[in-house]
Amino acid sequence: MRLSRLFGKTLRADPVEAETPSHRLLLRGGFIHPLAAGLYSSLPLGWRVQQRVEQIIREEMDAAGGQEIRMPILHPQELWELTGRAAALGPVLFRLQDRRERPLVLAATHEEVVTLLARTHIQSYRDLPQRLYQLQTKFRDEPRPRGGLLRVREFVMKDCYSFDADEEGLEESYQAMRRAYERIFARCGLTTLTVEADSGAIGGKESHEFMVLAETGEDDVVYCEACGYAANVERAEFRKPAVPSEEPREVEEVHTPDTTTIPDLARFLGIREAQTLKAVFYSTADGRMVFVVIRGDLEVNEIKLRNLLKATDLRLATDAEVAEAGIVAGFASPRGIEGVTVIADDSVLIGSNFVAGANRPNYHLRNVNYPRDFTADHLADIARAYEGAACNRCGSALRWTRGIEVGHIFKLRSVYSEKLEATFQARDGGVQPITMGCYGIGVGRTMASIVEQHHDERGIRWPISVAPFAVHLVALNLDRAEVREAADALAAELAEAGLEPLYDDREESAGVKFNDADLLGMPVRLTVSPRTLAQGVVEVKPRTENQATLVARGEVVGRVRELLANASPQNR
Repeated sequence: MRLSRLFGKTLRADPVEAETPSHRLLLRGGFIHPLAAGLYSSLPLGWRVQQRVEQIIREEMDAAGGQEIRMPILHPQELWELTGRAAALGPVLFRLQDRRERPLVLAATHEEVVTLLARTHIQSYRDLPQRLYQLQTKFRDEPRPRGGLLRVREFVMKDCYSFDADEEGLEESYQAMRRAYERIFARCGLTTLTVEADSGAIGGKESHEFMVLAETGEDDVVYCEACGYAANVERAEFRKPAVPSEEPREVEEVHTPDTTTIPDLARFLGIREAQTLKAVFYSTADGRMVFVVIRGDLEVNEIKLRNLLKATDLRLATDAEVAEAGIVAGFASPRGIEGVTVIADDSVLIGSNFVAGANRPNYHLRNVNYPRDFTADHLADIARAYEGAACNRCGSALRWTRGIEVGHIFKLRSVYSEKLEATFQARDGGVQPITMGCYGIGVGRTMASIVEQHHDERGIRWPISVAPFAVHLVALNLDRAEVREAADALAAELAEAGLEPLYDDREESAGVKFNDADLLGMPVRLTVSPRTLAQGVVEVKPRTENQATLVARGEVVGRVRELLANASPQNR
């Protein structure tokens, strides 16, 4: 490919809207082009990268027993209503009507459609197991698209679905997909961390995310260096700090003027925050008021709370809603409260004689104990992990980092097969629902994550496995016929050897050409110039190294092959 003919131009300056290294470099290099918020065109260089990522995915999915299919993007809305996800995803779903005013949605994912396929084509245990996958466009009306390809409204996903007869079969499929994902990301040059995760609107009770650690990531990840435990903060468990436990004492009221926050209350009474009970109020989509009680030194994990309540929408209650419920904000207590759902974090069991609100302004109660003085509709772990908290498995301090989710695998079990009546005849003659799993990879997000992990101050450094071209051939002083002839000949020789180069044949200065080569990030740069011609050599420079070497003209192809073959696994 001659750079003079390549569609798309490099930019000298960073685009003002670019928020992350991948966003900045993919725009500057002409890999992608924005249409609107969260909508991007893939230009030739970007499309070549995406195709290479997709090919790696296909090879590993096929090796793991997957069969590729293609399902429609346009779905009848009633199908999503049968599973309850039309309401669960709410405004995230793009909705439209056909000419007969029948409601439709654009696919945010394909669990419903693939379950219908299974219902039709899987009738007996003899038809199991099955693993189906596709590379297909998805649509999600993200409220805040950001980071270029990291959060968009239209994107290509590899989604795979496993169908098994029982839990044992699901475990086998799940582990096969987990191993395949590890190979996919390694082949793409990515270092990932596998973490326990929340299943969200997809459903199921067990899932893992594959995280690329990066400061630009949207997800908070906690991990333990000692035992290897890792989880998205939405799901993370930890050992809650112990506090002294005493014999329960009689409840007594104490005057606490202007102490509406836990720090203020602890300072006023000269106690630790862990000796107080915090009250937090939420409102659900169906109008329920939720009174959350948690020890004062901890914070509420709203994802855990939402899952406990099975709430499709959960938000902090407004001051007006709190007042309307008869709750005295800043001095509220679960003791004697009526007409609201009370959720207590299990930290209320760690310690005793807590200080809680007295349900009247400027007063608190000492020596409040659970369950003697108040009860809860639910008692569960709803606390948010924090850096330095003790690992729930080994007790070591948890670390905190940021990550980009590039893959997510779920054990769906029978969530969809029961709702959509996808059953099969078992060996014993009985009828039972198919046991399912689902497994997703965002292709564009994977591409962006590769750039996040493989760049420097000059530009991208593509791993060989996904690079648009393995070689970037730079020709200097093309106004001289001998240089053009030599560069053309080398480009043809490389192509014949299966090493198609990106050939910079533009009438530009050496500085512009070298800067663009660094920006675009092909693994090996070759330079032909009057100086190298006079010496019978070609300048060879791997993108990951600072120094170039001179290689005899007749040995260039062999040297390039050697560099590509010997690259580190993270740069292949």
